[in-house]
Amino acid sequence: MVEKDIEQLLCEVKNGETSIEEAVLKLKEAPFEDMGFARPDFHRSLRQGQGEVIYGQGKTNEQIVEIAKKLLAHGQERVLITRMSKEASEYFKENMTSEIEDFSYDELSKVAVAGKQVNTAEGIGRIVVATGGTSDIPVAEEAAKTAEFLGNKVVRLYDVGVAGIHRLINKKAMDEIMSANVIIAIAGMEGALASVIGGLADCPVIAVPTSVGYGAAFGGLAALLSMLNSCASGVSVVNIDNGFGAGYLASMINHK
Repeated sequence: MVEKDIEQLLCEVKNGETSIEEAVLKLKEAPFEDMGFARPDFHRSLRQGQGEVIYGQGKTNEQIVEIAKKLLAHGQERVLITRMSKEASEYFKENMTSEIEDFSYDELSKVAVAGKQVNTAEGIGRIVVATGGTSDIPVAEEAAKTAEFLGNKVVRLYDVGVAGIHRLINKKAMDEIMSANVIIAIAGMEGALASVIGGLADCPVIAVPTSVGYGAAFGGLAALLSMLNSCASGVSVVNIDNGFGAGYLASMINHK
């Protein structure tokens, strides 16, 4: 039961359309269900404002479908699925049932949406997603599509890294940076982009280190440590390749 359902239920009690006893029974519905391999959280949106998201990596194709069906059947209008393989997306399409209104999948970001596809941008301002290079785009798209799913207007600034800093400080890019409400700075290698943007912007900057880089980048650890040690104020850092976490946090900031 989502928040709007509870509001409707209380209105029905107020208007005498539903008895107090019937309302109590509905409110006592279990907040989760034990499916053996998963316990989908039906009250996530009541506690956190957004429904549960399915992390697809490591789950079987069947498990992803069954969890999505269960969430949709219990009031979620749409379900975000991250780190979903192309094979899993094809299986999902082949096994859609009446519980699933629609389904879309983006192979680059490995992000899928099950259920209602229409999205309304309700955020206060815009979220800018910037990358150091083209190789960072898959993580950036995970962040961008997560933010869009959660109701935000997203502007993409890709391949504006410090190796060609003039790409970042031209008027068009600077206008986007200076007018943003939140910025997600995504970079591998030495991860310097977050510090540069942090020194230019007057809004929160969420840094995302990526596993892009040569041997001594240690799979993103070098970028992570650089971002954690940024001297620019207002820069926070999420885990390596965690585009979803950055997009979710940016959405929370953009809705306050």
